[in-house]
Amino acid sequence: MTIYVDNTHLGRHVTGLERITLELFSEAALAPLDVVPVKAQGLRQMLTTQTLGLPMRLAASSSILLCPGFPPSPLLRPFASRVLPYIHDDFLITRRAELNMRARLYMAGPFKLALRHYPRFLANSGDTKRKLAAHCRPDAEVTLYRPSVRNVFGLDPGQRGERSAQPKPLRLIALGTVEPRKNFRAAAQILDALRMQGFPEATLDIVGRSGWGDDWQALVSQPGVTLHGYQSTERVNQLLDAADLFICTSHDEGLGLPLLEAQHAGLPIIAPDAAIFREVLGESGIYVDTADPAAAAAQIAAALSNEDWRVRYVTLAVRNLARWNDLARGDRENVISLIARLAHRRGNASPEYRSVA
Repeated sequence: MTIYVDNTHLGRHVTGLERITLELFSEAALAPLDVVPVKAQGLRQMLTTQTLGLPMRLAASSSILLCPGFPPSPLLRPFASRVLPYIHDDFLITRRAELNMRARLYMAGPFKLALRHYPRFLANSGDTKRKLAAHCRPDAEVTLYRPSVRNVFGLDPGQRGERSAQPKPLRLIALGTVEPRKNFRAAAQILDALRMQGFPEATLDIVGRSGWGDDWQALVSQPGVTLHGYQSTERVNQLLDAADLFICTSHDEGLGLPLLEAQHAGLPIIAPDAAIFREVLGESGIYVDTADPAAAAAQIAAALSNEDWRVRYVTLAVRNLARWNDLARGDRENVISLIARLAHRRGNASPEYRSVA
């Protein structure tokens, strides 16, 4: 039984969407299943393959399709029992105002249609799974498939615990596409508050390409803020190693993989006080109200007030990564079993059943 994986969105900058596909849906990740990636070159071929090519493959066979990137095309709906979408978040229907025009036109509609009619999904976090319940059909089966967190940037806490407890300057770093949903303006406001609360030379490095909206223009002139754009793995390694704190101020996340990846450097992680971040970071996070920059800065300053704060957060990061990766290993076994059952069921189905599924 062939198991197709929609890889048509790959080949661009490797951001969260692409990393999940490469990490969780590769032939190696899903071994021993018979996985066949479906690729495309360029935007036009991607759209054609997603819209027509994938439905034609399923119409001509009894194969299964995994969709780890874009929502499944509306033409795949007749084959919903053989399509397994991976859900990263529910932004496409809950935060439409923060989407660019292409996402609204091409992705939001198919996503909503799939949630209403498909019988099963994979989800990247318990928080995403919980949120899907409000949009899916009542009998939909949602299986967790959390990614394990590799050290993709080649980080090492090294002697971080021995660095000064009073860094001058205090260096914050954030990763992600600069767009309204990431709310980097709040990070800049917290930086301003820190500069007024005992860290006058504090800086913020933002690593990520410019997305839609005017956030890039608003941030470029902010004192202490440096916009680095998209950077190589080696350069991200250097910037994370030089940083003292990692900050995330997103309005929401389906997972927040960079937060976990940054913990390989032993960095303290500042994040909004929301369910998804507590799920990801557990006891290792510094949780703040991003709408109150002064209070957030005071919390951060308090966390850094102990002389051993660096050693403490290195230890917490190691423990949290071990906790998360244990959960991810169990998820992988469950997902492979689920796909194998679906493939076995299809292989044993009668021709009449196949023609109407």
